[in-house]
Amino acid sequence: MTDPFSTGSVGYYLVVLIIGIAIYWRILAKAGEPGWGILIPFYNLYLWFKISFGNGWLFLLLFVPLVNVVIGIMLPFKLAAAFGEGVGFGFGLLCISIIFYPLLAFGNYTYYGPQ
Repeated sequence: MTDPFSTGSVGYYLVVLIIGIAIYWRILAKAGEPGWGILIPFYNLYLWFKISFGNGWLFLLLFVPLVNVVIGIMLPFKLAAAFGEGVGFGFGLLCISIIFYPLLAFGNYTYYGPQ
């Protein structure tokens, strides 16, 4: 039986974590927000909602049952719109996030602000 904390597993998790941080850092930086904000709990949600919805304090709606599901589905579409992309890109962010978030971070996309 393999140990989930073996050197290979921990190394893999660290690589995935670093790549994820780099992706979200870059998206925040493109939006003119401090990239390091992604490292601070709750502040990262505030920034994420600020660049997507225009009001960072809307992240508090994530604590309301059922409303959090609706907001969680709306967020990728609002983020896509903030970068000048349409509903198709929003579906990509929602359903195939492992491809579309790196595309948004490192691709030639410009932040236009909340729509």
